[in-house]
Amino acid sequence: MKLSRPVSWFLLAFGVWSWVIWITFVKNLVKDGSGPAFDDGRPTAYFWVHLLLAVVSFVLGTVVGTIGLRGLRALRRTS
Repeated sequence: MKLSRPVSWFLLAFGVWSWVIWITFVKNLVKDGSGPAFDDGRPTAYFWVHLLLAVVSFVLGTVVGTIGLRGLRALRRTS
Protein backbone atom coordinates (compact mmCIF):
# COMPACT_ATOMS: atom_id res chain seq x y z
CA MET A 1 0.00 0.00 0.00
CA LYS A 2 1.27 3.45 -0.88
CA LEU A 3 0.47 6.48 1.28
CA SER A 4 0.07 9.96 -0.12
CA ARG A 5 2.30 12.76 1.10
CA PRO A 6 -0.44 14.52 3.12
CA VAL A 7 -1.48 11.28 4.81
CA SER A 8 2.13 10.44 5.65
CA TRP A 9 2.68 13.89 7.16
CA PHE A 10 -0.56 13.62 9.11
CA LEU A 11 0.45 10.25 10.59
CA LEU A 12 3.91 11.52 11.50
CA ALA A 13 2.46 14.67 13.09
CA PHE A 14 -0.09 12.59 15.00
CA GLY A 15 2.69 10.40 16.40
CA VAL A 16 4.73 13.40 17.53
CA TRP A 17 1.63 15.11 18.96
CA SER A 18 0.77 11.99 20.93
CA TRP A 19 4.22 11.93 22.52
CA VAL A 20 4.18 15.65 23.38
CA ILE A 21 0.72 15.54 24.95
CA TRP A 22 1.24 12.38 26.98
CA ILE A 23 4.73 13.34 28.21
CA THR A 24 3.21 16.56 29.53
CA PHE A 25 0.35 14.63 31.11
CA VAL A 26 2.66 12.14 32.84
CA LYS A 27 4.85 14.95 34.19
CA ASN A 28 1.77 16.65 35.64
CA LEU A 29 0.45 13.36 36.98
CA VAL A 30 3.67 12.64 38.87
CA LYS A 31 3.92 16.21 40.22
CA ASP A 32 0.36 16.14 41.60
CA GLY A 33 1.16 14.92 45.10
CA SER A 34 -2.07 16.14 46.70
CA GLY A 35 -4.57 15.24 43.99
CA PRO A 36 -6.30 11.98 43.09
CA ALA A 37 -3.08 10.37 41.84
CA PHE A 38 -1.57 9.88 45.30
CA ASP A 39 -2.93 9.00 48.73
CA ASP A 40 -0.46 9.63 51.56
CA GLY A 41 2.39 9.50 49.05
CA ARG A 42 1.30 6.16 47.55
CA PRO A 43 0.04 5.87 43.97
CA THR A 44 -3.71 5.26 43.70
CA ALA A 45 -5.68 3.32 41.09
CA TYR A 46 -6.23 6.64 39.30
CA PHE A 47 -2.46 6.97 38.89
CA TRP A 48 -1.97 3.43 37.58
CA VAL A 49 -4.87 3.61 35.12
CA HIS A 50 -3.66 6.91 33.69
CA LEU A 51 -0.07 5.70 33.53
CA LEU A 52 -1.27 2.66 31.58
CA LEU A 53 -3.22 4.95 29.21
CA ALA A 54 -0.06 7.00 28.68
CA VAL A 55 2.07 3.93 27.93
CA VAL A 56 -0.48 2.63 25.43
CA SER A 57 -0.61 6.06 23.81
CA PHE A 58 3.20 6.16 23.59
CA VAL A 59 3.18 2.80 21.81
CA LEU A 60 0.38 3.77 19.43
CA GLY A 61 1.95 7.17 18.76
CA THR A 62 5.24 5.48 17.94
CA VAL A 63 3.60 2.97 15.59
CA VAL A 64 1.51 5.60 13.79
CA GLY A 65 4.45 8.01 13.53
CA THR A 66 6.68 5.25 12.18
CA ILE A 67 4.12 4.40 9.50
CA GLY A 68 4.03 8.07 8.49
CA LEU A 69 7.82 8.30 8.41
CA ARG A 70 8.10 5.15 6.32
CA GLY A 71 5.47 6.55 3.95
CA LEU A 72 7.48 9.76 3.50
CA ARG A 73 10.69 7.82 2.92
CA ALA A 74 8.99 5.63 0.32
CA LEU A 75 7.70 8.71 -1.50
CA ARG A 76 11.17 10.25 -1.46
CA ARG A 77 12.68 7.11 -3.03
CA THR A 78 10.11 7.02 -5.84
CA SER A 79 10.37 10.71 -6.80
